[in-house]
Order: sequence, then structure tokens, then C-alpha cells
Amino acid sequence: RVHTPPSLPAQVVACAIFKRPLDTMAEEDEEEEEEVAEQVAGDKKKKKKNKKSKTAKQAGEGAGEDEVEEAAEEAPAPAPAPAPAADADADAAEVGEAEGGGGKKKKKKGGGGGAAPEAAAAEAEAAADDEDGDEGEEGEGEAGAGKKKKKKKKKGGGGGGGAVVKTFKLPEQDNSPLVLIANWKARDDHRQCAEFNIPIGEQYPDADYPLGEIQEYVGDNAFRTTSAEKRELERLHTYDYEKIRKAAECHRQTRRYVQSYMRPGMTMTDVVQRLEKKTHELISANGLECGWGFPTGCSLNWVAAHWTPNYGDNTVLQYDDVCKLDFGVQVGGRIVDCAFTVAFNPKYDAIIQASKSGTNAGIKAAGIDARMGEIGGDIQEAIESYEIELNGKTLPIKPVRNLNGHSIGPYQIHGGKSVPIVKGPESEKMEEGEFYAIETFASCGKGYIVEDLECSHYMKVFDAPHTPLRVKSSKALLHCIEQNFGTLAFCRRWLDDLGQTRHLMALKNLVDNDLVQPYPPLCDVKGSYVTQMEHTILLRPTCKEVISRGDDF
Repeated sequence: RVHTPPSLPAQVVACAIFKRPLDTMAEEDEEEEEEVAEQVAGDKKKKKKNKKSKTAKQAGEGAGEDEVEEAAEEAPAPAPAPAPAADADADAAEVGEAEGGGGKKKKKKGGGGGAAPEAAAAEAEAAADDEDGDEGEEGEGEAGAGKKKKKKKKKGGGGGGGAVVKTFKLPEQDNSPLVLIANWKARDDHRQCAEFNIPIGEQYPDADYPLGEIQEYVGDNAFRTTSAEKRELERLHTYDYEKIRKAAECHRQTRRYVQSYMRPGMTMTDVVQRLEKKTHELISANGLECGWGFPTGCSLNWVAAHWTPNYGDNTVLQYDDVCKLDFGVQVGGRIVDCAFTVAFNPKYDAIIQASKSGTNAGIKAAGIDARMGEIGGDIQEAIESYEIELNGKTLPIKPVRNLNGHSIGPYQIHGGKSVPIVKGPESEKMEEGEFYAIETFASCGKGYIVEDLECSHYMKVFDAPHTPLRVKSSKALLHCIEQNFGTLAFCRRWLDDLGQTRHLMALKNLVDNDLVQPYPPLCDVKGSYVTQMEHTILLRPTCKEVISRGDDF
């Protein structure tokens, strides 16, 4: 019977029963103890690595963490202390195990005479500690470098994206040929070139589009200017505001362009087509995502609104004409509706100034909780304070009482609320976050319009139900309208440009089925003159912003 020490494992006892040599038993015992020591050392290394990773994550240095882990994995472990010559092969095996991460055990070639199990465990633990210390120093160095790199990157890339924008020197644009249209101011840092061919998106790659005119609330709403709650609410709608500001900047640059070339002797078709082409170019038109808001109105003289030339109309702009240029731009369904009057004869100063003053009075009176009837009263008072002398007669100027401003919804030019331009009993109020087109019409005629002349403006009914159509051409036309315009207004010229050249009967069929609404020209008495001024405003939670305001008016 062989006496077995209690510290030896069960395998050694089994060897003793089968009378295996004692030196073999000692060797296996030593290997087992070394494996346990290496496992303990490996656990310590993992704990230290996890602790370093956690620290790096808390510091926000993700890149530094990766470098620490890579350095820890690739760093070679220092060789253990030299052993006696008799155990050279065993030492080589231990070094191989340390380099392999302790995962694979190599079989020794030499004979017995190994160190005691306690000494082997202590030696392996010391080697692991040294290795961890080296890895820690190297990891800290890498983490520090990563931190410096990140700081440097932040410093270089600051400023909201760091996009470099080219600026141009634009001289003052002389608008003196146009009555009561102010000059565009000279700027040394304009983002548009003299040819007006740089898209708005390229001018403002960080979406930092110019603000409109800011007007603070007064009276009961004065608290909104400094309210932290309202500022936070406003911040949540920033994305929506960016869209309409982009459309407004396109509108400003387009009307600056059209004011530079619009002169007597041009055909109205040429005027509107150049304007519409430039709008598409500047806004980078992309289907229903961005493009025209509605057809370009260029109503002349006693025609107040909703006239644009159809193909074949050769009307020429004259020196004594009064033209209302009304066009819109939309981005993401947010429409900027803005209009101004073009005249060349200074005898129309008073009637143009009347509509301009009426619009500014309406903007001043507008606001959250403002009543529509009261706004109309302020507009009426401003317009009726003017009179005009034509052909030796002094004529009173009056607002067109059956024309209104209106709210604007997404992809809906007439949003449901009306802003009258005469005093009335309307008690409906404006609300926070709404968009409005404040537009006024001043007339020296009856001040009342009727539908007349050939229709050019149409729009799909916003909430039209599904209606089965029997006529094949009507189905094709409706599909074309839905794909290209949705619920935005369109004109017959645009249908011709899309290849729908024989659309008249199909369009009439869609109108008869209440799928499309016609908008004929609106006319005062023949021989009179009507002027128009219009701006789009946004009732922000903290202030009122005149989105479409520019240097011109």
C-alpha cells in the first residue's frame, strides 16, 4: 500500500494504485497546479481589462478603448525568471503558454525534477501581474493619444458641420423702374452669385437659412418672448421651420431675379416661364418634395387674381399696366405665398401704397388669439385712408371686400381659416403654430370681384372621396395630377408641359365629378385697377415671424 499525501489530486491516487513511477506522478501534479495558476492569472487579466474598458466608456473615449484592447491583446508577455538547467524544456513550455494567452497547454519533453506546485503558482501569478502592468502602461498611453486625437478633431470640426461656403459680392440692385419696389441692398457676403444659378441647398449646407422679420408679441402675449417653456416648444418644431425658411429664401432670390428683367414689351408667357424655371433651379425641384407652390399669377389691371396665360395667349406687358405677380414655393408641403404689384407708371403710387399699408397693418394686428374681424377692420382702415387721381378724377380706394387672406396647411394653400380685409363679425381666432397668408387687395373700382375670363388655375379637392371614373382619359389625367401635383394647385400650361396636350375634356370631367376645383380669374369692373401685396407669416410660440419679408417690400 502506497501512502498518498492529502494534497495530491485523485488522478495521482489512481496512478499509485496501478504502481506508476513516483516521478511521473509528481510531473502530472506539477502540470495540474500550473494550469490552475494560469487560469487564475487569466481571470485577473480579464478583470483588469473589463475595468479599463468600463473606465474608457465612462470617459466617452470609444476610440481610445479600442486601442487599449488591441494593445492589451497584442502586447507580448515578459518571459518568466530563469529556471535551473534541468528544467529548460519546462520553462520554454511556460513561455509558450503565456504567449498563447493561457488557452492552450503545451506538453513538456523533459523529465522530472520540476519545481514544487506552490512555487509554480507563485511564479505564474507574478508573471501575470508583470504582464498586466505592462499592458496597463501601454493602454494608458494609447488611450491618452486617442483622447488627444478626439479633442483635436472636435476643435477642427466645430461650428455646426464646418462646411465651407463660398460668398459673393453683389452690388445694389436698382429697382427704380418699378413703382414702390425698394432696391435690394448691396452685400459683400451673399451666398448667391450674380447669375443666380446656385441652388439654395448648396448655399446653406447646414440648413441655417435666414430668418424672416421678427416681431415680438405685445399685450397678454408679451410673456411668450421670455418663456422657457415656449422656447422649448419652439425648438421641437425647428425642422418644420427650416423647410419654410428654405422656401422663403428661394422666393426672395427668385423675385430679385424677376425684378431685374421684367420690363414693358415682354409677353406674359415669357415672364412667368422664366420665373418658374428659375424657381425650379434654385429650389432643386424634386416632385412633391419641393418645387412650385401654385401657378404664377400675373393678373393685369382690373383682374385681381388667378390669371396666368395659357399656351396661345400672346398678351404683352404694357407701360400703363398694373400687374399682380403672385407665386409660391413649397418645401416638404410648407408653402410660402407671397405677392407684389409691378407697375412702371408712377401715377399708380397711391393705390400700390394702399395695398402695401393694408398688408403691413394686417401683419401688425395678427397674432395668437387675435380675432379675424378685428384684423379685417385694421386692414380696411389703412386702405381707405388713400385716394388716387386718374384722368383728372379723384377716386376713393377701397378694399375688395369679398377677397381674403387665409391660413396655409401642409400641401394645402387654403388651410380652412380666412382673414378678411374688411371689418366684420368674425370671432374666430388665430392660434399658436399656424401659418397665414396676409394678403390685401386695393381697388379704385367697385371693390367687389366676380369670376370671369378663361380659367387657367385648377386644384385637386383636398378631401375628395374616391370616385369611379368611366372615361379612360379622365383616369389618366387624374393619375398625372396626383403624381405631379397632389393637392397643390396647377395650371393648364403645366399639364401641356407634362405631355397632357389634349386634356380639356378630361379636365372638365374631373371638375364635374368634384375631384378637381377650378379657380377662374377674379375681376373687378372693367377699366378699374386692383393692386395686391401679400406676405406669409408664422405664429411661433415666442414671436411672430414674417417669413417672406425682403429688402424689396
